[in-house]
Amino acid sequence: MKNKKRTTLLKYWTTRYLFSLCIGLLLLGFASFWWIRQTTIENRLNLLEYLAAETAERAAGQSNFAEFDRRIDERARVLDMGSPPQLFITNNKGVMMGGPRGPGPENRLRPEKRKLPAKIFASSEPVQKLKINGLSLYSIKEPIVLDSEQRGWVVVLQTEDELADVNQEYRLIAILLFGLGLLGWGVIYVLSKRILKPIQEVAGAAAVIKDGQYDVQLNTDVREQEIYDLVTSFEDMTRRLTQLEKLRAELLAGVTHDLKTPVTSISGLVQAVRDGIVTGEEREEFLDITLKEIHRLQKMIADLLDFNSLSAGAFTLHMETCNMNELVHDIVRQWSVTQQNAVQCEVQTPDTLITRETDPLRLQQILINLLNNSSQAMDGMGKLTVSLFEDRIEVADSGPGILEQEQPYIFERFFRGEKKKLKVRGLGLGLPFSKMLAKALGADLVLKESGPSGSVFAVIWK
Repeated sequence: MKNKKRTTLLKYWTTRYLFSLCIGLLLLGFASFWWIRQTTIENRLNLLEYLAAETAERAAGQSNFAEFDRRIDERARVLDMGSPPQLFITNNKGVMMGGPRGPGPENRLRPEKRKLPAKIFASSEPVQKLKINGLSLYSIKEPIVLDSEQRGWVVVLQTEDELADVNQEYRLIAILLFGLGLLGWGVIYVLSKRILKPIQEVAGAAAVIKDGQYDVQLNTDVREQEIYDLVTSFEDMTRRLTQLEKLRAELLAGVTHDLKTPVTSISGLVQAVRDGIVTGEEREEFLDITLKEIHRLQKMIADLLDFNSLSAGAFTLHMETCNMNELVHDIVRQWSVTQQNAVQCEVQTPDTLITRETDPLRLQQILINLLNNSSQAMDGMGKLTVSLFEDRIEVADSGPGILEQEQPYIFERFFRGEKKKLKVRGLGLGLPFSKMLAKALGADLVLKESGPSGSVFAVIWK
């Protein structure tokens, strides 16, 4: 797979935010320009209607339109348009009797007749939008009435572009949107840098940890809850890694010692027998001790092989429907008859029959390992209780319990408590191996509780 080109988080998000912001501002700008244009046209048309009505009222009875047109031109300048509207006074047939003398929209009309197009008067609507000779125009007409009789029309014409001409407002909107864009980009840039700083610190700390250095310090004085959770979780991880690294070194030394001790004993005992240093019954005793040490060494090696096989998935399960009431009784009975101690073992099963799909041999391995650990914790004296429930099996002992500071590590491979190191030789693979077996059976092995009155382990089906 080809490596994709990477970019910084700051550049990635600020550029995408700026792009999204620009698109949003452009859409907002287009909508604002359209609204301003339509509102401006509507307002100016209302003013032109008022101008046409006032002109029609004043035009009644007028005969000299030249002076009249000049006054109208002065009033039209109030509308503040680049080109003033064109005002025409016509008779009832649309023939012009007066109108503006300067250039304007009427110059685009047909010059051969001093008559406005009939389409202006065809509709009863006072305001119309027309297309004349390719020019988009608005017309406003008002009747001239004298003595209750219509004498003509006042017609005001103005192009659509002139009505919508508000360049100053457009410039203000453009400047405002541009300013908002710069402000938005600046804000997201500053905020992104603030958020990225603790993330960059965590990334740097991870690179340091990758090189095997676990002593890192991170700033936890952050307000964002998610960033705080990230930083504190990372610190917790580094502390745990530091503890596990320390344990790993200690456990490696302990495992090496535990493997070396029986080999050294076997070598010394065999050497003594071979050299004839011991004879008779003492010789037989030395050979028995040698066999025991060989058996212990074989068990350690077998534990290592079983654990590695289980870790690699190189094992098989033979699932079958089991009567859990009978199975638990049989496992505890078989374990009890092999013990030579004063441990009292009690089995508690419900009156109802419990069946489950499981591998009885693997479940037996788990329970026997728990029973052995509990027996060792009680120094061969105390009480063990194995209880069967619908969803779990519990193994409780009356031993001294597990130290609180050791409880988080009891399922770590090669871990052995301080008390157990002095009493029992082993590799510390029993509980990790049993937990992996339980997960393979669709269950989990947990330490339910532990204290001065004893410990309770449970195999819980999910």
